[in-house]
This record gives sequence, C-alpha cells and structure tokens, in this order.
Amino acid sequence: MKSGIEPFPIWHVLDGLRAALHQGHAVLQAPTGSGKSTVVPIALLDEPWLAGQRLLLLQPRRPAARLIAAHLAKQLGEPLGKRVGYQIRFERCLGPDTRIEVLTEGILTRRIQSDPSLDGVGLVIFDEFHERHLVSDLGLALTLDSAQQLRPDLRILVMSATLEAEPLVRLLGKASLIRAEGRSFPVEIRHAERALDPEPVRAVAAAVRQALIQEDGDILAFLPGVREIEQVRAALASLIEPGLMLLPLHGALSTAEQDRALRPDPERRRVILATDLAETSLTIEGIRIVVDSGLARKPRFDPATGLTRLITEPIPRASAEQRAGRAGRLGPGICYRLWTRAQESGRPEQRIPEILVSDLASLVLELALWGVKDPEALTWLDVPPAPAWAQAIAVLQALDALDARGAITPLGRALAELPVHPRLGAMLLRATPGERQLAADLCALVSERDPWQAAPGLVRPADLGLRLAALNALRAGTTLPLGIDRQRLATVERAARQLARLARRQMSPSSPMVDQAPRSPGALLSLAYPDRIAQRRAGADARYLLASGRGAGLAQDDLLAGEPYLVVAALDDAGREGRIQLAAALTATEIRAELAGHIVRQREVFWDEARATVSARLTTRLGEIVLDAQPMAPDNADEANSLLLAQIHRRFTEALNWSASARQLQGRILLAHRHDPEGGWPDLSESALKSQLADWLGPWLVGKTRLDEVQEIDLVAILLERLTWKQRQRLDRLFPVRIQTPAGTSRPIDYAQGEPPILAVPVQELFGWCNTPSICNGRVPLLLHLLSPARRPIQVTQDLAGFWARGYAEVRKELRGRYPKHQWPEDPTQAQARPGGIKQRDR
Repeated sequence: MKSGIEPFPIWHVLDGLRAALHQGHAVLQAPTGSGKSTVVPIALLDEPWLAGQRLLLLQPRRPAARLIAAHLAKQLGEPLGKRVGYQIRFERCLGPDTRIEVLTEGILTRRIQSDPSLDGVGLVIFDEFHERHLVSDLGLALTLDSAQQLRPDLRILVMSATLEAEPLVRLLGKASLIRAEGRSFPVEIRHAERALDPEPVRAVAAAVRQALIQEDGDILAFLPGVREIEQVRAALASLIEPGLMLLPLHGALSTAEQDRALRPDPERRRVILATDLAETSLTIEGIRIVVDSGLARKPRFDPATGLTRLITEPIPRASAEQRAGRAGRLGPGICYRLWTRAQESGRPEQRIPEILVSDLASLVLELALWGVKDPEALTWLDVPPAPAWAQAIAVLQALDALDARGAITPLGRALAELPVHPRLGAMLLRATPGERQLAADLCALVSERDPWQAAPGLVRPADLGLRLAALNALRAGTTLPLGIDRQRLATVERAARQLARLARRQMSPSSPMVDQAPRSPGALLSLAYPDRIAQRRAGADARYLLASGRGAGLAQDDLLAGEPYLVVAALDDAGREGRIQLAAALTATEIRAELAGHIVRQREVFWDEARATVSARLTTRLGEIVLDAQPMAPDNADEANSLLLAQIHRRFTEALNWSASARQLQGRILLAHRHDPEGGWPDLSESALKSQLADWLGPWLVGKTRLDEVQEIDLVAILLERLTWKQRQRLDRLFPVRIQTPAGTSRPIDYAQGEPPILAVPVQELFGWCNTPSICNGRVPLLLHLLSPARRPIQVTQDLAGFWARGYAEVRKELRGRYPKHQWPEDPTQAQARPGGIKQRDR
C-alpha cells in the first residue's frame, strides 16, 4: 500500500484490475464509498503498460472534478498542478509534470477532436458512468473508436456504481469485469406510511424538522431543483441559529459556496439542501441522515417540436440507493424516503440515458467533425434514436453547419469549438465585430442558469432585455435590479467574456468582417431560433403562435405581452401551449431582413369559415406565421372545387339542400338497392355518397365557391341523374310514390324515414283489405300508421290481419264513442271502405 493512501475496500481488487488493464480494457463495478475515484488513479500511475503517459479521469460534474483532484494531490503530498491537475470550464490547473488529469466529460470531447490519437495519454477512466450523460456516451464512443482505429495501446476503464456491467463489457470488446465491495455502514430506511403531497417542499421541510429533533448528525436533503431548495430554505428559516447551518448545494453555486456546503464544521450542525448533484461523485463528510424527496428534474426533448421541457419525475431505484448510501459513510445512518414501500416497487431500476431523451444537435455536429454521418458507424450502449437524429440533421443543415450530404461545413467546424448549442454558436459567429459582445451576452444568458430569481408566488419576467440591462449594470458597478442573483449574473458575465474571446478566434467564412448598423437583441436571436419566431394571436395579448406551429404564452402581466413579434429562446413545452420563459421582441421589418432565406411568398386558396366561402390570398410566410396577406380572386377552379367539396363532406347534411323530396327519392333508391338486386341500383347511403362526392357532385360545383350557392343546387335532379331511364321506370313501378286504398283515395308512401316505408292512412280506408299492403312485388310490406278520423295515430303495425283479429275490437269501442256518426263494422274485412275524414256534424 502506498503511503498516504487510505485503505479503501477497492484495494482488495487492485491486483485484478492491474492484470485486466495489462491485457486491455476493463469495467470496474464498485459501489459508492469503495474508493474507486480516489484510489484507482494513483494505484495505476506506475503500471508498466502506462509507460509514463498521462491518465485522464473523467467526472460528470465540475464540483466533483475539483474535489477529487484536490484529494488525489493531497494523498501524494503535492499541490495541485504537479502530478495531479484538473480542467473544467473556466478553470485549468495543469503543469508540465501532470500525470493525472481530472476532466469534465465535455473537455475530453474537445481534447480528442483536436488530437484523435490522444497522444501521450495511456488510460482514459470514465468515472460514475451510470449517470449516462450525453457527453459520457459520446466521449466513450469517440475514445473507443480512437483505440480501435489509431491507438491499440490505449486503455479504457469504465467505472460505475449501479449500472449493469455486462453490456459495458460487451461494448468494450475484450474487456475484463472487476467487481468490488463497498465500504458503508448499515442505513435504516424509513418509508412514508402513506402517499404524501406531490409538492415536495412541505414534506421535506417536515422531515428535516423531525430529524433535527429526533436524531444527531448532519442532514443531506435531496430536492428536484433550485426552486424547491430555496422554498425549503425559506420554510426552515426560523430554525437557523448559531449552532445550525442551512446550506444549498447545486451546480449554479460558486466554487466557494459549493466548498462551504461540502466541508464539515466541527462547531455547527449542517442541513444541506441539494439537487442530484450530491447523489454521486462528491464525498460529503459528516452526513448521517438523508431526507430523500425521491424526485429529480430532467430535460426531455421532443423531436417532433424541436423543444425541450423540464419534467419532475420519480428517481429510479438505483438512484435511491445511491442517495441512501450517503448516510452510511462514517457510521450507521438513517434515510427518510418520502414515498411508500408500495410506490417504490413501481419505480424503474435505472435512469433513462440522456442519449435517448435529449436534443442531439451538438452530438451530431461532433460526430460530423469526427467524420461520421451514420451513428451505426460507432459503438454505443444505446444508439441515438432516429427521430432525434433526423431532427438534429435538419437543424444543423438549416444553420449551414452541415451540407446537403450531411458533411460538416467550415462554419460547422467553427461551431464545434464553441461550448454552446450550435444554434447559439451560429448567432455568435454571424454577429459583426460591433455586435459580438451583445451576441456573447445573449449566448451566456440563454445557456447559463437564469440570474433572475422570482419572488415567491411571482413569475420571472421573460424579457431578455431586462437581463442584458442587469449585466451592463454589473459591469458598470451600479445597482442591480431587484430579483437578480449577483452570483449567477457573475457566472453569466464570465461565460460571456469567454464566448466573446472564443468568437474572435473562430472567425468563420460567414462571419461579417465589417460593421453594419447594430442589430437588436431580438434580431440577433432570430439567427439562432428562426423556427421560434412568435406572432401574437389576434385578440390575445399574451398568446402567440410560433413559426414551427406550436402555441405559446406569456404571463398576462409580462412586459412583453402584447408585442407583435417575439423570438423565443427558452420555452417550457408542457401542456397544449408552452410557457415562454426567455424571449426578446423584434419587428416585422427585422424578421424580413434577417430571415429572408426562410420566408416564403405564395398564393394560397383556403376556406374562409366566417364567410363560408372559398377565398384566396397572396401570403408572405415564415413557417406557420403569416407576415402579410393580400386578398385575391380564387382563380384556380380545381383548388376551389376541392376545398368546397371538403366542406360539404364535413357538414354533409347541412351543406346540401336535403329537401323532403330529395330525402324521399333517396329513400326509394336505397330500398331498391337493398331489395331489388336485379335492378343494378346505385348505393345512395350517406357513407357512399360522401365517399364518392367528387364523382356525383363535383361537376355541379363548377364556378361555385360559396355554401349558399351549393344550397341552391337541385338535389332531386342530381340523384335522378344517377339512374338510367329504365331504372326510373322500374322505380316508379316497384317503389311507387303513392298507393290507392280500398276507399279509392291515393295516399303517399313515406320513404324518407328509412326502412320499412310508411303508409299513414285512416283505418276506415282499409276496410275490406285482409292483409298488409306491400311493394316491390310483395317483398317489402308497408308499415301502417293507422289513424283516427281526426288523423291521430291509433295503431302502428305491419300485420293488418293480426290487427283486425286481435286489436280492432278494442279500438272499435273507443272510436264508436268518439266518432258516433262514422260506421264501425264488427268485421272490417267484409265492410265497405270509406274516406276517413271527420264529418262537419261530428265536430
């Protein structure tokens, strides 16, 4: 054992790990607390196969990279920058003698892109790989490709606490699997007895209060995001006293603030309120109690809309185990899980890899720079999904970062060097020298955590202009607007300075070399988000339509509400309409000037719902947004005919003049279609008529554009045209319009009500008939509506003989009393039929 290195459990497998890496790649599965991050790099430093080369230790988070580097240097008894150094965004501590470089994963991507063979590097260690960040998967794919194509001597070690190891072993080819035990004390898990309020703030605050009273030791509470951390801090503010520290821990804090939370205080008890930043990698000494909300906030990308939304979701069981393990590092601990045992069984085992749910534009650009157009050309644990890949290709081609064949362009190469999304990079590189700082400010404000902290119950304003003003105030040393977090704004300012510096070095062929009239923030942002230009909906100040077709809205009292046009830089894609989070105003003139290549001028024929007519206009469009429309005559008869037919199809019954005569004729032909197969009748059912609408109605619509003109069409004439002359004769013979009764009257047959056809007739007019009258050569009996002399129904039947035999006698008694002047014979089959009206003297 080397002097100064603590006896972690990982020591028991070091010999096996050395032997495995002597042969090739390896996978080390070791739980949190085993010492893999702080022991393995030093233990491998003098291996002969490393031959004095450097070792890269990758960490998913910046705080972990700094702390692990410091811990490694301390074990070697050296200051940082000697044999151990680190590099993260904004910070670099490396020297000529550095052998162990602790890097964040994005730094590796830039390193390997500039030096694909990783000259001078003998081992790349992917630590905490179970977090499955997008850059982790990308970095592993590129490193593995380099080892296979350029550096067969390069070793790869993947270390994970909870990830299933066998797929990684297969991914790396001839890799050895080494498993190590952890060093942790038992942790008592206390589940909630019942399902708690889905709002985590109250539950976490109550659990922390309970733990402070009942237990000893520092407390680590996990919350889904910064908003909830601040809310719990406010809820627990009354507990703050000289003996207690209430500390936040999340990625947006400064280095000093993070170190303060991570460092134990022998004099005071700590309550650390953290995001999942504290789940792995970081060693937080002194924690005995964990309060776990069981939630995390993660981005989810929708390729269909090109938008990412943040969702708060239950953590998987593997993450819950990681969190609970924080309480058992130094001795027996307690974990309060704010969900029930039953709820735990429904949680997934592992977290969803980011590569499956993220915007892939940056990944596709990096692969294009690597020379890969097809993701299948590399080796992945999870292949990038095809829809997100295709969407990323479309975005990059629209930015001119990729050409039509998917190859990277000079602009794309320049964009790949910038630590921002390609959209923002394109804006930055297309800014003139005089606009560069403003463009860098906008990039930083959109990329970094929002410096505007809304007061409880209030919504953050969306206007990026307010944040730009705050940034200028910070630089001028004047008072910052109320609601601005100075530390976050300082981080934004530092990022903006770095981006402006990088932009000066990455001049692309499309970068303007001379100044022009400076563009507004909205005009600049439109270069990054042409599909997120938003037009205010008519009559709704706070509701907008994006060029992509998506709806979006602002808070009613937002200062931007009512602006005719916005460019949206951040949008929460939840619900039917997303909520605009960051935006800038711009004018229609600016849209036309900056996005001329995206604007289409076209003639449109459309249905005007308000006027119920086909109309035409000449439109100027940006995607789904109509910038300008000029009315014109709909001179394309085919287009007008199609639109009119579509409306008739949609409102079939109301659009056509379905008069009583038309329904009667339709009913007769329908009956003939069903009961007279020899007649070759057309199907005039509503479904058949709608399906063949263009065939039978289209010719009658020539020259017509309005529904009221359609109403004037004689539908009876059109339906009759569907029949031949012989069919018309046959229809009149087999399905007559009227029938003569025994009384000598001619009564109409009602076919419009459907089958069977109805004969409404006074009962007296049927005396002498023994059986039900029928049509179609006796195949279709009529449905008799038998009426009293006053034309009131007394019976409905298709069995006239049965009515005479069983129902007539009772009806006769009633009718004789009501109509005494009429004859009501005992045997109606033998009686003389008479016209059935009421005589004057009967009234």
